[in-house]
Amino acid sequence: MASSSTRTQIMKYHVFPSFHGPDVRRKFLSHLYYHFASKGITTFKDQEIKRGRTIGPELKQAIRESRISIVVLSKNYASSSWCLDELVEILKCKEAWGQIVMTIFYDVDPSNVRKQIGDFGRAFEKTCERKTEEEKLRWSKALTDVANIAGEHSLNWDEEAAMVERIARVVSNRLNGTTSRDFEDMVGLQAHVTKVNTLLCLEYDEVKMIGIWGPAGIGKTTIARALFNQLSTDFQFKCFMGNLKGNYKSIGVDDYDSKFYLQNQLLSKILNQNDVRIHHLGAVKEWLQDKRVLIVIDDVDDLEQLEALAKEPSWFGSGSRVIVTSKDKKIMKAPWASIYYHVDYPSGKEALEILCMSAFKQRSPWKGFEEVAVKVAKLCGNLPLCLSVVGSSLRGESKHEWKLQLNRLGTNLDRKIEDVLKVAYEKLSKKEQVLFLHIACFFNTAHINKVTTLLADSNLDVRNGLKILADKYLVHITVGCMVMHPLVQQLGRHIVLEQSDEPEKRQFLIEAKEICDVLANETGTGSVIGISFDMSKINEFSISGRAFEGMRNLRFLRIYRKPFSKEVTLRIQEDMKYLPRLRLLLWESFPRKRLPSTFRLECLIALIMPNSKLEKLWRGIEPLASLRKVDLSFSDKLKEIPNLSNATNLEILTLQYCTSLVELPSSISNLHKLKTLMMLGCKRLKVVPTNINLASLEKVNMYQCSQLRMFPDISRNIKYLYLGNTKIKEVPPSIVENWLHLEEFFMDGRRLKKLTSVPPNVTLLDLSYTEIERIPDCVIELSGLRTLRVQYCRKLVSLPDLSRSLEYLYANNCGSLERVCSFHDPVKLLMFHNCLKLDEEARREIIQQRVERFVLLPGKKVPAEFTHKAEKNSITIPLPAVGEETFSMSLRYKACLVLSPVEEGNPNFEITCRLISRGLITRGGVLVNKFRHRVVIHSQAKIQTEHLFIYYDDLFQENTCLDVIASKILLEFSCGGNYNIVECGVQILMKEAESRCSSKVDYFETIGNSNHSTAREGDYGAEAVKFSQDENNKSRWGWLRKFGLWKKKRTEVAL
Repeated sequence: MASSSTRTQIMKYHVFPSFHGPDVRRKFLSHLYYHFASKGITTFKDQEIKRGRTIGPELKQAIRESRISIVVLSKNYASSSWCLDELVEILKCKEAWGQIVMTIFYDVDPSNVRKQIGDFGRAFEKTCERKTEEEKLRWSKALTDVANIAGEHSLNWDEEAAMVERIARVVSNRLNGTTSRDFEDMVGLQAHVTKVNTLLCLEYDEVKMIGIWGPAGIGKTTIARALFNQLSTDFQFKCFMGNLKGNYKSIGVDDYDSKFYLQNQLLSKILNQNDVRIHHLGAVKEWLQDKRVLIVIDDVDDLEQLEALAKEPSWFGSGSRVIVTSKDKKIMKAPWASIYYHVDYPSGKEALEILCMSAFKQRSPWKGFEEVAVKVAKLCGNLPLCLSVVGSSLRGESKHEWKLQLNRLGTNLDRKIEDVLKVAYEKLSKKEQVLFLHIACFFNTAHINKVTTLLADSNLDVRNGLKILADKYLVHITVGCMVMHPLVQQLGRHIVLEQSDEPEKRQFLIEAKEICDVLANETGTGSVIGISFDMSKINEFSISGRAFEGMRNLRFLRIYRKPFSKEVTLRIQEDMKYLPRLRLLLWESFPRKRLPSTFRLECLIALIMPNSKLEKLWRGIEPLASLRKVDLSFSDKLKEIPNLSNATNLEILTLQYCTSLVELPSSISNLHKLKTLMMLGCKRLKVVPTNINLASLEKVNMYQCSQLRMFPDISRNIKYLYLGNTKIKEVPPSIVENWLHLEEFFMDGRRLKKLTSVPPNVTLLDLSYTEIERIPDCVIELSGLRTLRVQYCRKLVSLPDLSRSLEYLYANNCGSLERVCSFHDPVKLLMFHNCLKLDEEARREIIQQRVERFVLLPGKKVPAEFTHKAEKNSITIPLPAVGEETFSMSLRYKACLVLSPVEEGNPNFEITCRLISRGLITRGGVLVNKFRHRVVIHSQAKIQTEHLFIYYDDLFQENTCLDVIASKILLEFSCGGNYNIVECGVQILMKEAESRCSSKVDYFETIGNSNHSTAREGDYGAEAVKFSQDENNKSRWGWLRKFGLWKKKRTEVAL
């Protein structure tokens, strides 16, 4: 049986019932329908379909569009040829893509069905009168097969109602079986998922948006995530846009940049492309209007966010579904949101189960805890998040401790979430509470290593403390970062606010207005250890140079504005007179020319001051042993980097787009722990120290340092080096021969005249835009080269025989390129678009190369070796008609499309191929496979004329069988983008039997007209097979018998 993952059919129904109406419709089936409806299960009903001698296309389509088929086998089931044909179609779907088939034996013995005996057998024999032997055998085998599927027997039940209830429950569980195990212990979740599923009306093709609304902490995100996991297998394009509040600021009506950013994020996620670039706010519609998408937009608190991501139904293709969650009811009134689902509080029974799962790891209290557990659940207000947090805090505690906590809950609970969550907070030790407040006010979502370093001078055990906080559900650790639920974070901030009515006497200042007051009035005290100041929340503001004088214990200072927020100037009326001994200084758009001379740097770990007006940081040599990171990006006035001799622990130095910087100081020779040096866009940089070897330096980016003439000989341990668009004319052999660790080397730019040496272990080399006329020998000799970029090398005439390891070659827009040599397997991608001077031999070499992904090169006609050709975008390939035989296809095909650009616009495109089988029973066609290739082309490299797009793919997934009742295969190609498909061609290839291969490399036999064979030794098997048009194309597929792929269909009846 094929894997169900091969199925791309849209599922409109949960259940398709096959039954003999007079036997079961009025009683048994009507009761079953009622229970299905109560559980939100969508059932296909055929009352309005006129029955005939054979089943019609509506029923066949309904079977294919159902997740489960239920066969109700009654005494007279076999008296209907209609029922028997339904059964054959159902079992075909089971075999083809794993459709679930369930059986109900209603007043009939399964053995009578299996052997077609007794009353059931007599009814079957009567139906088979005047039928062909072929039909009788097909029906008989279907009945035998279905009888071997275990199911419910009505004779085993005393009460039919109980049987019906069980069947409905089993079906519901089977339908929900695709939900991730991540959610299996979540009480009440499945009921919510089923109800929302019903509202989605997946059986309809209209575009539909629904909302999920409820209070914070009720479980909206969890419901949406479970739904997404369950439904995503039925959608090719899907996206979960989570934590909008955390990642994106509230959008104003005219905030174009923020909407632009949201749309870019949506398209990057849904298309699974990190480099998606959009140019206007109509991009979502342009990309998705013809695609069936599933989008979840989580925690929306601003209608403008929703309009930026899903303004109207026309943005998405037929059958799309958009799910929006919010705690704000007004979001549910979006113009095209058809309906919303209100997530209410769980019942008392469910609330107790949630608490118990968290506290006892079971759905009921331990013996003796029943009464106190019920009281705790009630005091938690039945809020799932609170139940989980409080339960976790009481896990393993004695009954006496439960009663003490119950008393505290009773006195503190005022229906506010903060007071409920405070129970878990108060059970922490003093140090754990301090760590909790640091995270809530300053370090939420930060990396654990970063926080551990910043708090190293404190007496906090960060790592063990985090483990305790995670165990009590107060933080969640994911990908090395600590993430605090918004409600829990709100609790921490509320606790800090309660420390004093006077802001300056609290540990952390986080409210923008309060920070303004404290700084303006210079009222800061020694109580303050952290300030997080979001300038986007204020207007113009000024402070004196002494604003921080009273805050002698301030350790963390963060002054920033959210991305795409309004420009706000924080003016300092005079030079800064004082800054405390900070460990973190993050100040965006610092307005002065230098830091205060009194600023003590010995404790500073991170200095992050992008977009500053700094010209110089400090004079002389400072104690910088603690410093780990410096980021002065886009500080365009910065002229000088201070002496960094003592920054011996510095790991990251980022100076990108410091456009006034001329020299990198020689003091960097002491930075032996430096890992990353970013100087992208330093267009005046001329001087870089030489003859030093920084032991830890792995990544250097000096791209667009357009005045740099000297090769940066600063480390022999560099792995990634970017030197494009500089004045460097050559790579000194004496330097690079010792760079044994270099993996990615970007040396693009017109200044490079020659290349005589490349580090031997380079795997990615970029020589784009250079003036090379031939590929240097040093490149040809790279034994591990996987990616070569020679784009826009306008003088390059030929490509030699390159490394056997080469997988990706980008040679587009090489206007003089004429010749190429052969490539070695395995090649994954070849890009030759806009290489208009390629000669015929080069074109033939490229076209015949087997690739894993695709080839793109100029061309106006499908080459002759593609034996099946057609104009436009579809090809029909006839299959043999050989009675009761089938063939198992472990075949591949090679496709060639002629693409013609039609207009200006997005140069990217997406090729889709739908493989459809058609035949006597499946006249409408059955989608048996689907392929998709995404091609990203930079706007300056857009295709100028007709091009050939060539790719290889498997016809079917492994072990798929195609019944010869299908008489033809239809391949439908489509191109999403500003291109038309002018012509298409297909060449059938067959994977050679494993026993005939002398190695693990795949070989292929070309299946096509021998006159057009272009198989080359070493790439394909040398044998080609002639066809003749006779006997319904039987001999055309003689190769199937030759290689053992043709086999008899089994007709024997199982006993």
